[in-house]
Amino acid sequence: MSTREAGARGEDRAARALTERGYRIVERNFRCRAGEIDIIARDGEVLVFVEVRSRSGGRYGTALETISRAKQRQVAKVAGAYLAARRLAPAACRFDVVGITGDELVIVADAFRVGIGVG
Repeated sequence: MSTREAGARGEDRAARALTERGYRIVERNFRCRAGEIDIIARDGEVLVFVEVRSRSGGRYGTALETISRAKQRQVAKVAGAYLAARRLAPAACRFDVVGITGDELVIVADAFRVGIGVG
């Protein structure tokens, strides 16, 4: 299985888990010049930008440990581009992370906080 196929499989699994927890998936794989956001969902009235990270095993650390500060800033920049493209106000937004390490799936709500950059 290629890295791309493994990533898509992880994102599918994450989307199912989020839906089971009451999230409503709005969009998947939003792309712009700044990068990509794996899943955009609603958790009640909150717009949630979800980064999905997968690792086949935990030998070199968990999937959650791969979210660097630089990745957080990039996700925030893409979130700003999404809000601008959809003409949405950034009133109630948050960043969640779904980490999949082997068979274990962990959802971390409000995983990090950074300013949303527009443009």
